[in-house]
Amino acid sequence: MSKHTTKVRIKSGDDVIVIAGRDKGTVGRVLRVMPERRKVLVEGVARVRRHMKPTEGRAGAIVDKEMPVDISNVALWDAENGVRVRVGYTVDADGKKHRINRRTGAVLED
Repeated sequence: MSKHTTKVRIKSGDDVIVIAGRDKGTVGRVLRVMPERRKVLVEGVARVRRHMKPTEGRAGAIVDKEMPVDISNVALWDAENGVRVRVGYTVDADGKKHRINRRTGAVLED
């Protein structure tokens, strides 16, 4: 893995669509972004079952949880128009950087 920082155009709370893999076509909300590993945790995507051993504080159980998905396998989703969004950046007159939809030029909520 390279030591350089990774460009991440997706943030926590964004709606994304899975574009490759077992859950292709699934839309979910990003719970966590891990730029150093190039992964995102998406609600309802890449669910697995894990068997938890009993410990002093809790009983054993079978737990469903989400696993990280590679960031290249998801795309930002525009729920209003039902399309994928390519993200670009623009700087306004105040010097503040905003994410924009590259197709329409509309500013995405930050």
